[in-house]
Amino acid sequence: MGSVAMDADYGAPRELSPLQKARALYRPETPPCLQGPTVSVEYGDAAIAADVAGAHVISHAFPHTYGQPLVHFLTKTANVHDATIVTEHPVVRIGVVFSGRQSPGGHNVIWGLYDVVKAHNSNSKIIGFLGGTDGLFAQKTIEITDEALPSYKNQGGYDMLGRTRDQIRTTEQVKATIGTCQALKLDALVIIGGVTSNTDAAQLAETFAQLKCPTKVVGVPVTLNGDLKNQFVETTVGFDTICKVNSQLISNACIDALSAEKYYYFIRMMGRKASHVALECALQSHPNMVILGEEVSVSKLTIFDITKQICDAVQARAEKDKYHGVVLIPEGLVESIPELYALLQEIHGLHNKGVSVENISSHLSPWASALFEFLPPFIRKQLLLHPGSDDSAQLSQIEIEKLLAQLVETEMDKRLKEGTYNGKKFNAICHFFGYQARGALPSKFDCDYGYVLGHVCYHIVAAGLNGYMATVTNLKSPVNKWKCGAAPITSMMTVKRWSRGAATSQIGKPAVHMASVDLKGKAYELLRQNSSSFMMEDIYRNPGPLQFEGSGADTKPISLCVEDQDYMGRIKKLQEYLEKVKSIVKPGCSQDVLKAAVSAMASVTEMLTIMSSLSFSGQATI
Repeated sequence: MGSVAMDADYGAPRELSPLQKARALYRPETPPCLQGPTVSVEYGDAAIAADVAGAHVISHAFPHTYGQPLVHFLTKTANVHDATIVTEHPVVRIGVVFSGRQSPGGHNVIWGLYDVVKAHNSNSKIIGFLGGTDGLFAQKTIEITDEALPSYKNQGGYDMLGRTRDQIRTTEQVKATIGTCQALKLDALVIIGGVTSNTDAAQLAETFAQLKCPTKVVGVPVTLNGDLKNQFVETTVGFDTICKVNSQLISNACIDALSAEKYYYFIRMMGRKASHVALECALQSHPNMVILGEEVSVSKLTIFDITKQICDAVQARAEKDKYHGVVLIPEGLVESIPELYALLQEIHGLHNKGVSVENISSHLSPWASALFEFLPPFIRKQLLLHPGSDDSAQLSQIEIEKLLAQLVETEMDKRLKEGTYNGKKFNAICHFFGYQARGALPSKFDCDYGYVLGHVCYHIVAAGLNGYMATVTNLKSPVNKWKCGAAPITSMMTVKRWSRGAATSQIGKPAVHMASVDLKGKAYELLRQNSSSFMMEDIYRNPGPLQFEGSGADTKPISLCVEDQDYMGRIKKLQEYLEKVKSIVKPGCSQDVLKAAVSAMASVTEMLTIMSSLSFSGQATI
């Protein structure tokens, strides 16, 4: 077990700039359902996994926490006959831990949780774990107080508590967590993080239920990658800030390239395996090209295919006397290119067998060895790095943008010599827009979203729920129209499938998996509609710096606003329709009404059965 750096000055007041002080005074809004001393809790139907084929695997792995009801939080005056009004608010002790890479807005989750807990019972306590999950295992804590909070309200980073290992997975780690919860007499443990952290939260909740541990486990969707997306989670805390900060930097590069008219920027974007950040930043800043990993994966494009695409674009622009441009590349692209992914798999397999880094190249298969030797020395060294804790490549350390820039330069030089390209020599500048944005001051949207999620966490605990994730939907609307609820984390799980010949077998444990960019979604469609004009016309757009008031303060991610999500709202609307049908079609109704109802329900049931069975069958296997 790793040690926690207790010399870090966790929870100490920060020295704030005038701008930070002004930000700290901003109090986020809350939707009407969370205002007032009491909240109504409406329990819906049992929430099942969208992965129909894997549902039995998930239910078998999580017998205590799978199939729990969907929950809506409503105002006390809401006209819902079977809603429960929580009137008793005894003293509670709630632990909170940052699990995962720091994401702007994370501090506001703690602030929102603290405010609502103290409002309902001033004797309740919020206990923060220092140094992330390592502090959780070691019982290193700090009590969240009015004195500590002001320096962290609406501020970036995770430095109030810190973070380290980011996992609660092994038997020893789970035992240590149980021991901590029991020793501190915690009524609940709130885990703030992304897909991996919430998978761990679901497993922890199941273990607690099995062992009859009274501590409830609650997950919060906070990750800058934006890849925790499903029918219940529209976006994550931190994604808006990261995209706005990076979009401004990209726009600066676009204007610089346009001004100098002599080089191309190759910019690698953070985001792990999914390309959500790259897609959103492209929609905001209008670079000339963006290579999405999901496109490459589906089309099975090789590194040479991608190189040719970029070279053809460079040549087309040169024919219009344009020798500059900006190309966005997601950091996960390296794992989307088939031959590079296969090479990485071989390298990681040799790491697992104990082969030293110095000897790995000599143990590669013939084809892998040939590819490895073809690659520049700098990229070879980076591919040899040990995989991360989730067994994936260290994407932030692999300069795929530099590799592509070199390959494009080589190809353009070749075309120049052959006479198939008559323009100027190609020049490139490479950048990685990555972790410098993680500590950014959060956007107004992320401040509000994080704060509201903190409130929701308390109401989940007050309702006695275990294994749930706090959810807020209808996020593209103003805060007063947001809808708050909770969904079982197990309902967000899928089972990874690997193809073996003609058959597809299910291997591995259920998990909350990363959501890739939907190539049939409206955000991607918007990008494709504009890709030609982006490539040729230099219609660069600068969204500007983050604003808390005035023009631009209330802007939200374009990829959020163009989608028609509101899943929780539609669930409620469906329930209303079903109740109306029940009220009309009762014993004693006319024969014609009964026949019409039976016929309509038979058609709807048949259609939904077909749609449900097809919903996952079309997904790519690995």
